Amino acid sequence: MSEVQKIIIKKPDDWHLHLRDEEMLKGVLPYSSKDYARAIIMPNLMPPLKKLADIIEYKKRLLSAIPSNDNFTPLMTTYLSDDTDVNDIIHGYQNGVLKAVKLYPAHATTNSAHGVSSINNVLPVLEAMQKQGIPLLIHGEVTDKAVDVFDREAKFIDKTLIPLMKKLPELKIVLEHATTKEAAEFVMEGPANLAATVTPQHILLNRNALFQGGLKPHNYCLPILKRDVHRVKLMQAVTSGCDRFFLGTDSAPHEKNRKEAACGCAGTFNAPVALSVYAHVFEQANALDKLEAFTSINGAKFYQLPINQDTVTLVKKKYKVEEVIYIPGVGDIVPFLAGEELNWSVE
Repeated sequence: MSEVQKIIIKKPDDWHLHLRDEEMLKGVLPYSSKDYARAIIMPNLMPPLKKLADIIEYKKRLLSAIPSNDNFTPLMTTYLSDDTDVNDIIHGYQNGVLKAVKLYPAHATTNSAHGVSSINNVLPVLEAMQKQGIPLLIHGEVTDKAVDVFDREAKFIDKTLIPLMKKLPELKIVLEHATTKEAAEFVMEGPANLAATVTPQHILLNRNALFQGGLKPHNYCLPILKRDVHRVKLMQAVTSGCDRFFLGTDSAPHEKNRKEAACGCAGTFNAPVALSVYAHVFEQANALDKLEAFTSINGAKFYQLPINQDTVTLVKKKYKVEEVIYIPGVGDIVPFLAGEELNWSVE
């Protein structure tokens, strides 16, 4: 059988994307808008996007930053906190301003200090979301300092997610950036209203990539990379054809000097290479025939949106990832896999 040299797929969507704001937003957004038709935009700015008026203004800034030749739709989320106004969420969802609500456990990741301190504090909001069919997007990690950082996702599933799903069995939930075999198995065995996004880094790398040849700050993200047993299980899940796994890059740019610092920021800027990485992983798993569903169909169906009719072509063509990307007004950003050679290119 001849080796596949070209793949044409429906234009993908990115169901988990950080675009930041101001000059950073203007510099990084085109890397997503050229390859994706839609994206779920994360609300963890400083200050966080908790009110509809602020979300509407941010969306205006997003729209103004999209290159004129790109057809890209940002899908907005709001930042859940202990003092969230449930009526604000319902109004925003019913009027098409909001597509989902994001739950960050307080202090779990970048700009999450305003997050939820206890699920019990937001149960009335989640009950209303269940009635309205509003998706809840979860950063699934406990923040207990006594729990090892590599175990925080599995502990969250046991301690928080399972009890929540028993209380609210019809709540639509996306376990974002799943990283463990526990998460993969839980979603695969779960109900139709439970899904997960998976990043390129978590199905390509294991935690050795944080330390090989020295500390690698540009591979540092949260949830952190795990043992290879988790990477393998996650790869098997996303290439299995299960329709409740879909593309979510969690692309999260930071300036080079903020990553290469005494207290480096968590996040990988993978928007420039994500599709290439996904294609590589699916090829390694002999599952290129399932790539389109993961990138372009499963997420749209879960969010009850039309499947994109435009297409993207991936070709088997080696290229070297840029060492740095300069953003005017910001400085240098180091992309994911900087300086490495990839096998697939977006034509």
